[in-house]
Amino acid sequence: MMAEWSAAERAHRARSDAELIAWVDEHDQLLGALPRAQLREQQLIGRGTFILLFNRAGELCVHQRSESKAVYPGFWDLAAGGMVDAGEQYLAAAERELAEELGVRGVPLREHGRFLFDQPGNRLWCAVYSAQFDGDVNTQAVEIQQHCWLNPQQLAAHMAQFSYCPDSLQAWAFYQSGMA
Repeated sequence: MMAEWSAAERAHRARSDAELIAWVDEHDQLLGALPRAQLREQQLIGRGTFILLFNRAGELCVHQRSESKAVYPGFWDLAAGGMVDAGEQYLAAAERELAEELGVRGVPLREHGRFLFDQPGNRLWCAVYSAQFDGDVNTQAVEIQQHCWLNPQQLAAHMAQFSYCPDSLQAWAFYQSGMA
C-alpha cells in the first residue's frame, strides 16, 4: 500500500511513472515515447534491459524488489535492469540501470540478444546482458530491499522457495539457452 511507503519511495514511484520510455511495436520498431505508467495502463510495449551480474566464483547477484515497485513488488529478481528511456539505446540503459540499482560502474557488458516478454501489465522488448564484478554492491534503497550472491545450487533452492519476477525468469532462460 502506498500509505506504508516512505516519502522517498512515494517520490521515486511518481518520478518513475512519469519517465518517458521508448515505445515500440511487436517487432521492436520505435513508435515514440510515452510515460511508463501509460505504457502499463494501455498494455503497450516498451523497451527494457536485464543485466545478470556474476562474480568470479560464478555466483549470481539476486535482489528483492521494494514493495513500492509498480510491477512485481516484493518479488526477487535475477537481474538488475529497467526500462530504456526515450532517446536511449539498450546498452546505455543497461549501463545506467546497473549503476543506479547496484552501484556497479565501468564493467564491460556482454550482450546475449533480445526477446519479447508479453504478459498483461508488462510488455517489453528485452535486451539481456551479463557482466562480472567482484567489488561491493551498493543497492538503491528505494528499489531494492536486499541482495545476495548465490551459486547455481543455492539459486535453484532459492528460486523454489521465493517468488521471482516472471520477466527476469524469462531473461535467465534466454541467457541459459545461449550458454549450451
